[in-house]
Order: sequence, then structure tokens, then C-alpha cells
Amino acid sequence: MSRNAPAHGRAADMTKTIGFIGLGNMGGGMAANLVKNGYAVRAFDLSEEALAKAEAAGVTRSTSAADAAAGADAVVTMLPAGKHVDAVYNGEVFEAAKPGALLLDCSTIDVATARRVIEAAVAKGFLMADAPVSGGIAAANGGTLTFMVGGTDEAFDMAKPILSAMGKAVIHAGGAGNGQAAKICNNMLLGATMIATCESFAMAQKLGLDPQTFYDISSVASGQSWSMTSYCPLPGVGPQSPADNDYKGGFATALMLKDLKLATEAAASVNASVPMGHAAEALYQLLANKGEGGRDFSAIIQLLS
Repeated sequence: MSRNAPAHGRAADMTKTIGFIGLGNMGGGMAANLVKNGYAVRAFDLSEEALAKAEAAGVTRSTSAADAAAGADAVVTMLPAGKHVDAVYNGEVFEAAKPGALLLDCSTIDVATARRVIEAAVAKGFLMADAPVSGGIAAANGGTLTFMVGGTDEAFDMAKPILSAMGKAVIHAGGAGNGQAAKICNNMLLGATMIATCESFAMAQKLGLDPQTFYDISSVASGQSWSMTSYCPLPGVGPQSPADNDYKGGFATALMLKDLKLATEAAASVNASVPMGHAAEALYQLLANKGEGGRDFSAIIQLLS
């Protein structure tokens, strides 16, 4: 089978060309999985190292975001923040993309910017959706991400085959910006749940309870959560997790803090009460202030022990 033959029985149109902008920790693996599933991918990133790694995976190098977008059937972006998304689309992609191209922003950004950029795209005649991801670096590399998609039914239907080439689940969250809304609500829940899990393990140890014994009990009792049974914050307890690697890899504290800030800002914009979200943001800010922003977010247990 040739490199560009369909993989995993995907039903997508394998003649499609994808312009991919942003080859960071997540984007690099995502672009590589598009290639594995038969898409021709032209990509751009400011990092020479990221471009070289993508080329080794079969991606074609582009000289700019506009160059990556030009002539592509779809454009996928994976960028750090809303200001970057706004600048790339309004500054390069809208002018370079061919008429009728599908635009997919997989970054995690604020809801307001997502909706504003999609509104501008629609005004220029493009279909566009926001499609942030859940799953982390390992899932990006393994093609097992979950995509939360905001946009029209037509945009979602066109996006699904492309997103399915990079993930295990593609879920339509509703209209423009709703993908971002789902992502930040989910990660606010994750951040607060991880803190509660860490508090409980730390307290159990101080009360003289063996961590493995507490895990065995709580993992099958009412205190069970994903943070405990899939991502236990103590080394040697539960399945393999970043705690077993000195909290390296996984989902960085700085990224969790970014998502929590997005969540509390969104809550303020709609007058939603999120006291646990604010508490989680404050604690992760303390951890980041200690120079731990690059460590996995489960390292918060070291602040609470």
C-alpha cells in the first residue's frame, strides 16, 4: 500500500489537500496522522525544528501560513491563543484560501474570538468551524483525540472525515463557538477534579491510609473520577501516568492554567457562578509561580501535600 493510500478504512475523499498551520506539541502529531490517512498536507510553523519533524512524517513544507492555505481544500490551524488565530485568519488565510475551502480552527481560545473569526469567514464565503481537542500529546500522536466542534451542520459534515483522521471521537457541540465552550467547561471540571483528587490522597496518607489501599477503595466507590482511575497523581498507583515520570509529559500546568483563565473569563461574560473554577485557577497559578508551568498538571499534589 502506498504512503497516501487510505488507512483504517476511512471514508474520506483521499484526494483532498490540507493546509496545516501550527506544528507544536499537538499540531505535529495531528498533521502526521492526516498524512497517514491519505491526505496531502502542506504545513507551516515558525519553528524550523517542527517543520523538519513534520517533513520526516510526510508533510510538505510551506513558506508561510498563506502559502499553506493557498489551493488547499481545507485549512487546519493549531495555534497558542485567540490573538494568533485572529491574526492568521484575517492577515493571511482569508486572502490566500481558495473559494469554498473549509476552515477548521483546532486551537483552544476564547469563545468570543472563535465566534468573531467564524463570522468573518462566513461573510467571506467560507465554511468554518471551531474544533478544539481533548486528549493531550499522546492522543495527538496516536490519532485518538476527541474533537468538540462548533459550527453549522454543513460545516460539521464536511469537517468530520478530516477530524476523524486525527481522532477517535468527533462531536457536534452546536453553533459557532460551542466547541470552545465545551472545551473550557470540560477542562475547568478536570482541573477542579484533579485538585480534589490530590487533596484526598494527601489527606489519606496523613491519616495513615496506604495510597494503594485508598485507590483500591475509592476507585470503585462514589469518589471515583477520571483523575483518579486514569491519571492518578501519585507514582506507582493506578495505571501509568505522568506521576510515574516525575510529572513530565502529559498536560502541562501552564496549559491547564490557560484553560482555567479562559473558563473564568467566559463565566464572567455570562454571569455564571464558578467558585470551584476560580479556586482551581488560583491554585494552578501558585504552582506556575513556583516555576512548575512545564510539569504535568497532576503535579499540583506536591503543592497540597
